[in-house]
Amino acid sequence: MYAARSYLRLRLVRRMGCLMKSNWKYYLFLLPAVLISLCIVFIPGTMTIGISMTDWNGFSQDFSFVGLDNFREIFSNRYFWVAFRNNIVWTLLFLTIPVAIGMIAAFLILERRKGRDALQTVFLIPYVLAPVVNAMLWQNIIFNPISGIIGWLKSLGYNVFSPLSNPDVALFAVAAVDIWHYWGFLTIIYFAALRQTPDEQIEAASVEGASFLQKVRYVYFPHIKPTFKLMWSMIIIFSFLAFDYVYLLTQGGPAHATEMLSTFAYSIAFQEFRLGKASAAALFMSIFGLLASFLYLKLSKKEERE
Repeated sequence: MYAARSYLRLRLVRRMGCLMKSNWKYYLFLLPAVLISLCIVFIPGTMTIGISMTDWNGFSQDFSFVGLDNFREIFSNRYFWVAFRNNIVWTLLFLTIPVAIGMIAAFLILERRKGRDALQTVFLIPYVLAPVVNAMLWQNIIFNPISGIIGWLKSLGYNVFSPLSNPDVALFAVAAVDIWHYWGFLTIIYFAALRQTPDEQIEAASVEGASFLQKVRYVYFPHIKPTFKLMWSMIIIFSFLAFDYVYLLTQGGPAHATEMLSTFAYSIAFQEFRLGKASAAALFMSIFGLLASFLYLKLSKKEERE
């Protein structure tokens, strides 16, 4: 019995050695990505966790350990919960409106045999422009109460106002700018996924007399489902990291109506110079990105089992 176990152990060791020798090239190619992730993600992330438990101001070399006091302080801050609520609303908006627009536009492009490349280029223009350019376009051409479309409507006698100055609708106005910038990108992603649907299945559905909606449900959607799940997960992650358009258009105002977790952490870090408290807020933001990632991985594994 002992000899048999020794023999099996020896064979296992030899097999593992052969496997490592045959796969060393793959590990070599993975090494740069692992090192980059270690240096750019893991180490700064670990440092952020440590800083969140101190009262460091970002400049001084003297700081003290405060434990969970920073987390207690931000959780007791009313504007933190305003920012959290705005992030939830922002996420719900982006999980519905740009997804629906992008999906409809992708099917419309799919039905066209001519001009596809031109349409894709046009849809991608807002996405490839810098956020500051898009923000300036909307501020000066649409939202400006003097020279923009809002100002033109006021000159015609309509009682309109710039939505960026109204706390009740400012968040939706900023979201509209970001949705305009983002939906074209989703269109291209969904269109690329739709093109992977086998022509045989589409023709078979047409022969069987399936309607367009039936084709979408039973033919197209099963093939783009992995892409759909991935983009939903990415939208959740990016929604809780939203910063650029909010800061460029309103800086979180008016009256914190467009405050997001990112602008909340930014103001604490660079206006109050409390890096420890800002790191605590940043860690709270990261939780939702991790949850979205775990949810996507779980759904992917479930789909593979099925």
